[in-house]
Amino acid sequence: MNTKAIYAACLFAALNICTLAARAEAADVTAKTYTYGTHLDIKKVVSLKQDASSSCGVVDAQLTYLDSQNKTQVLDYRKVADNCNSDN
Repeated sequence: MNTKAIYAACLFAALNICTLAARAEAADVTAKTYTYGTHLDIKKVVSLKQDASSSCGVVDAQLTYLDSQNKTQVLDYRKVADNCNSDN
């Protein structure tokens, strides 16, 4: 086996280990429930989800984001459904 093949194999193994560690860290995230006054440290929004609703009203929603330490955080909250655009 030549030196380049050994270096490539080592690099591939190291990248796989880093990927597995990142996936394990993301899986350990537990959702926090928003309350008035909750401190939000949002660097980047990853996703926004809400329960499906065919009528206008309050629904459960979830925000997944990266904080200033680049750790994934999940926040559960309640909001008015997106299909309530013309109702008061």
